[in-house]
Amino acid sequence: MAENVSVLGKKVFFLHPSALIQNQVIAELAQQEFEVYVAKDETKLKFLLAKYPDSIVFASINEGMKESSWEEWIRGIMANSATSAVDIGILVSVNDEELQRKYLQKLKVKCGFTVIKSDPGGVAKQLAIILNNVNAKGRRKYIRAITNLETNTTVNLPMNGTFINGIIKDISVVGFSCSFAEDPGLTKNKLFQDLQIRLQSQLLKAEGIIFGSRMDDAEKIYVVLFTQRIDPDIRTKIRKYIQANLQNKIDNELK
Repeated sequence: MAENVSVLGKKVFFLHPSALIQNQVIAELAQQEFEVYVAKDETKLKFLLAKYPDSIVFASINEGMKESSWEEWIRGIMANSATSAVDIGILVSVNDEELQRKYLQKLKVKCGFTVIKSDPGGVAKQLAIILNNVNAKGRRKYIRAITNLETNTTVNLPMNGTFINGIIKDISVVGFSCSFAEDPGLTKNKLFQDLQIRLQSQLLKAEGIIFGSRMDDAEKIYVVLFTQRIDPDIRTKIRKYIQANLQNKIDNELK
C-alpha cells in the first residue's frame, strides 16, 4: 500500500464542506493537481477510508454534525486499526482557541486547524501547503482519469482529408491514450495540429504528438502528448472534467 501511495498520491476528502469550500476551494486545489473529493455522509466515508487508509480528511466541524459528534467520529477513525493511518485536518469558520487546543494538542490531528475566511484563494493556498507537507501528491505530477468505460469520451484525428474516431482510455493535462476500431498505423512523433477531444458534452481542440504505442491483448493503444501550445483554458477544462469524473466514481463507492 505504501509504495502505491508514494507513486499515486493520496485521496483528499472534504467531509461536510461549507459552500465556499465545495464551490471554490476544491476546484482550485483540483487545478493544482490534488486528488480532491466531497463527502457528505460520515458513516459511509468511514467504511470507504478502510479501503483507502492512506487518505486525508478535512473535517468541517461547523457543518453537518454537532462538535461532540465530530470529536467522536475523529477519535473513532484514529482508534480503528483499519483507518488509523488517515491524516485529519480541521476546518472552522471562526477561530476557537479551546477547540484548537483540543484537536492539535490532545487529538494531535496532523493536517492542522484552519480558519476558513472569505478569500477562497488564500484558503486554497493554506491547504495546499498542508497537503504538500504530508506529501499528498506522492511522486506523481498529474492526476488522470480512466475513461475507457465512459461514453462520449473520444478523439478525432485529422488524416487524409477526413477524421478518424478513437476511444480515449485515460486522460491528464499532459496527454491521453486512445484506441481505434481499425489501427490507423500512426507513427511516433507524428504531429496533429487539430485534435478534437470530446469529454462528455465538451468539445475541446488541441495539438498533440504521438508519443508511442503499446499492445493491450489484441488492442493497440496509442499515447498522445499535448504540445506546449495547448491553450491554458483547455488545461483548466480537462482538470475540471477529471475532478468530476473521479468524484462520480467515489460517489458510486459511497452509495
